[in-house]
Amino acid sequence: MVLWLLFVIPLPVLAALDKTHGVSPALVSKYAPVTSGSSPTWQCLDGSKEIAWSAVNDDYCDCPDGSDEPGTSACPNSVFYCRNEGHIGATIRSSRVNDGICEPECCDGSDELLGVCENHCRETGDAYRQQQDAERKLHKTGSKIRSTYIAFAHKEKKRMEALIALKEQEITAREKEVARLRDIAERAESISAVELEHKKESQLYQSLTTHHTALKSLQAEHKRHLEREKALGEILDSLRTGYNPNYQDMAVLEAVRGWETLAGLPHINDVAKDGGEEGANDGSQTKEDEQLEEGMWNAEQIEKEMKGLLSTDHISLLLEYEKHINAPGVQSVLFDVPSYLPEALVPQYEGIRDTVTGFLQYLGIVHGTADASAESNQARKNLDDAEHSLRLTREEEKNARLDLSDLFDPDGFGPQGEWKKLDGLCLSKDTGDYTYEVCLFDEARQKPNKG
Repeated sequence: MVLWLLFVIPLPVLAALDKTHGVSPALVSKYAPVTSGSSPTWQCLDGSKEIAWSAVNDDYCDCPDGSDEPGTSACPNSVFYCRNEGHIGATIRSSRVNDGICEPECCDGSDELLGVCENHCRETGDAYRQQQDAERKLHKTGSKIRSTYIAFAHKEKKRMEALIALKEQEITAREKEVARLRDIAERAESISAVELEHKKESQLYQSLTTHHTALKSLQAEHKRHLEREKALGEILDSLRTGYNPNYQDMAVLEAVRGWETLAGLPHINDVAKDGGEEGANDGSQTKEDEQLEEGMWNAEQIEKEMKGLLSTDHISLLLEYEKHINAPGVQSVLFDVPSYLPEALVPQYEGIRDTVTGFLQYLGIVHGTADASAESNQARKNLDDAEHSLRLTREEEKNARLDLSDLFDPDGFGPQGEWKKLDGLCLSKDTGDYTYEVCLFDEARQKPNKG
């Protein structure tokens, strides 16, 4: 009995189906007869044909574009519009109409026959509006936060511009300081060179160079004598071992005897009897060593130490001597003028002091006692330090300009700098064995929690 009623109910429902059922509000005005009379007609929306007005929504597809069946599933290429009063209208494909499934897009249940689906558009609409309100509040809060981020970016812009201006001033000041110290260093090096030439004219330096030349000449002469002695020894050894004593040549015999005595060698006729000449020179060498005065070098020491002695840098030796002689004693803090001055005035004081002192020395009124080389080295060190500081300041100014150019870069912190606030912010997640950390605009790291 119940199944029979289900088959019977749709017939009058379909027969009474509204012509605009399933039509979107934008097309409702086009669903009206084009001709009046006893047999009104209607034209397909694509203009391809004209059909009877009664054929619209009759569950039979007449128009090629399917526009005559907006409320049924007769045409496969048609769409169905759900009014969803109390919520938002929606469109579904006509194949999903009257398929026995309540489509979620049609909360009013209009996609199915009357009574099949409940109308819950009020509840759906209320939930949707609550969701929209929550999203609007979230967007509003996010917009406020974004505005604070943008304000932070503009503050950063002002800070960077002020930093760049400050660095430019520092660069100008440091360039002047470098120029001043370079002039001092050049003058100190010039004075140092003049002082060095003057010191090289001293009797001490002249004596050192003379002794160096004499010692080098003696070494060369000594080597020549050693070479000649070696050659003569070889000649006499050859004569000693090769002459014939039967010739009774007394001159040759006397020469051989003299060589054997000088070299500490046994007579050639006794060599065979004694079993060789080993150790023959030991006594002579020991006797020579015993004749050396205290502190004198033997032949081995001369050969070993002479090279180092001849390679001595006499200029450095002279400067070290001058430094030792002119070394100041303990100076009282009472006469240390820079200790009474503010730190900012010390460079100006030193510059004025050096200028006045140099001028007085140039006029011969005062004579410097300090080591000119040390002053030159200190001046060069001060110049190097100032140039290093200048390079660092220029690098800082360059980095500040790069940061300023990146601040409003769309590919960096955004066109309004809205992401600058998050620069360097690190987010971490502990997963047990490892902690993962992501630093925005920087890097990601994995850190073990154990070991």
